Amino acid sequence: MHLTQALRVKAREGFDFMSAHDLLRVRNVSTRFLTETGQINAVEDISFSVRDGETFGLVGESGSGKSVTAHTIMGLIESSGRITSGEIWYRDPALADAVGVDESDGAFVNLVELDAETRRALRGPSFGMIFQDPMSSMDPSVTVGEQIAQAVEAQRRASTNPRSVSTRTQQYGLMRFVVDSLIPHRGYVSTESKQRAIELLDTAGIPNPAERAEAYPHEFSGGMLQRAMIAQALAGEPDLLVADEPTTALDVTIQAQILSLLSEIQAETDMSVILITHNLGVIARMCDRVGVMYAGEIVERGSLADIFEDAVHPYTEGLLGSVPDIDTPDARLEPIAGSVPSLVDEEMDERCYFADRCPKAMEACLDPPPEFDADTGTVLEDDTENRHGVKCVLAQRGYDPDASVSISNANSNSDSDATATIPKTRAQIIREIHSIQSKIQLRR
Repeated sequence: MHLTQALRVKAREGFDFMSAHDLLRVRNVSTRFLTETGQINAVEDISFSVRDGETFGLVGESGSGKSVTAHTIMGLIESSGRITSGEIWYRDPALADAVGVDESDGAFVNLVELDAETRRALRGPSFGMIFQDPMSSMDPSVTVGEQIAQAVEAQRRASTNPRSVSTRTQQYGLMRFVVDSLIPHRGYVSTESKQRAIELLDTAGIPNPAERAEAYPHEFSGGMLQRAMIAQALAGEPDLLVADEPTTALDVTIQAQILSLLSEIQAETDMSVILITHNLGVIARMCDRVGVMYAGEIVERGSLADIFEDAVHPYTEGLLGSVPDIDTPDARLEPIAGSVPSLVDEEMDERCYFADRCPKAMEACLDPPPEFDADTGTVLEDDTENRHGVKCVLAQRGYDPDASVSISNANSNSDSDATATIPKTRAQIIREIHSIQSKIQLRR
């Protein structure tokens, strides 16, 4: 059996959509940014869950909202952004007891309701993150080992997370812990933290870790620097690792090494992973379940088998159609026409955001698409109880070519019974006007 086929079978048999073993539950979360252009609806009403030891993948084109979703979970939204609706439930019995959550919520805490200091303290022992570009994420003036040691030291000083206070003061020394809590930025890094940084570099597969710890970021290759970023993310031994495009800009060989490293670490620690990528090959290799994102929404969600073998949403089909198939090497790849639409609030409407690019667009696509059920993953109007969620009218009806609409016919003067056309949105009209203005200025 091929590797990806084996993984797909494992995903279908081993993971249900909802389970008592959920570590994280994201429910109907929306994130907005206020800009000079207007309000940007970067993430729109998304829902998914991540189980213990599971890898959940988020895949989609650039600008689909994947990274904003990661930053929303981590509590790293920029000052111009805010979570406008939804809940992010994280399972932590000690934290739940400390903050006094309602007993009906069990061991889960809604991260959205926590104060900034508590959210900050959770980063490290609860959540770790691998950022897209390790070179820009690391301080060029500080050695790699020192930066990782600082991350380890920060976890030793953590005083807000109820779970970590008692355990992290035992070997740290109570007096030093008190002093560092009162003066958290005094710059002290213990010998223990430096030694732990070397151990983490070794875990991340960096040769001669003690020697390389003294090197600066620019002295590392791209692959080695990504390994160092992974080591830093593991400094707090997190329950959940968010990997945002961890193999971007790496060649295929190094990509495979990084993915193998992540798999090995996950197998050893049983941590959960949210893997963000635009590469479906990475998804097939690494993930148990997948959420396909487009224009800030999760438009399809399910197991690997659901997505790779039974995809329903035309956008998912388009992504799959743009991937080479080793069984048919001469097959022509079919790119998705157009680009991700504007996410400015006043330029958006209620219809399906993919309709303008969809080869299967129908009249029904002018209406709001069916919604996910946040708890089961089904489409609300669907009578069946499958757990393959699709935000598309095709989830409830088959594709009817006679009911299709064609944007290409928008300027046709034909009086024949041509298919209907989707009217242009305000955003499209504005972009065309801007284009005309630019051409006039160039001709002057």
